[in-house]
Amino acid sequence: MATETSPEFQRGWVAALLAVRSWHESKAKQAMVQSTRTRFPKNLEREAEFHRQSAEVIMTLSPDDV
Repeated sequence: MATETSPEFQRGWVAALLAVRSWHESKAKQAMVQSTRTRFPKNLEREAEFHRQSAEVIMTLSPDDV
């Protein structure tokens, strides 16, 4: 069911998506840094890849998806 959204809601939606995207990007960077400091980097590299993919996909969400 598609409903009309107000401009205020739309601005908030975009701001929230950008915040989540930024969070995922920073977690990916953090995991990669940690992976260089551990004896078992593969798990952290997989975690970083998950966060990178999440950051890419997050901007495709619309209010109708949730």
